[in-house]
Amino acid sequence: MPDADEVRAAVRTLIRWTGDNPDREGLVDTPDRVMRSYREMYAGYDVDPREYLERTFEEVGGYDELIVLKDIRFVSVCEHHMLPVIGKAHVAYLPTDRVVGISKLARVVRGYARRLQIQEKMTAEIARAIQEVLQPQGVGVVIEAEHSCMTLRGVNAPGTSLTTSHLIGVIRDDARTREEFLRFVRG
Repeated sequence: MPDADEVRAAVRTLIRWTGDNPDREGLVDTPDRVMRSYREMYAGYDVDPREYLERTFEEVGGYDELIVLKDIRFVSVCEHHMLPVIGKAHVAYLPTDRVVGISKLARVVRGYARRLQIQEKMTAEIARAIQEVLQPQGVGVVIEAEHSCMTLRGVNAPGTSLTTSHLIGVIRDDARTREEFLRFVRG
């Protein structure tokens, strides 16, 4: 792992590569700022998002319907261009005999988002983690996001977004349950 001095030197090199002067007043502290920003943006490498799901509650009063947490805002970074991906995730599961605190679902999304990512992989990682740890009857994850690598450069298509989904178990296999999940997401 590079040390702090190597990171600062790399940022200074990028500043010079853009044609600017890293010793200019407004840029002198930029290497430290970038280092702190990256530490936060890539905090997902410091956690195992699956661990958030380990504390569950069995006293559910017989609840056996879909649990859907919508509009979980996230910021990720495209692994191909290292530009922001900004979006929202919708996560659902059909519990078997236990539930997890809803903030834990948002933490799982953030844990996977705070890495260099592609949206398709992130969608599948979130769904598989919930399935493997909670072992519900089914899991559904839909992610909608705007990719800066498409909207700020390249094709320059502002306002476009990508939607991905990963469905497991009854949410994939049972048409009524799948439609209920998608209706919640759309609604």
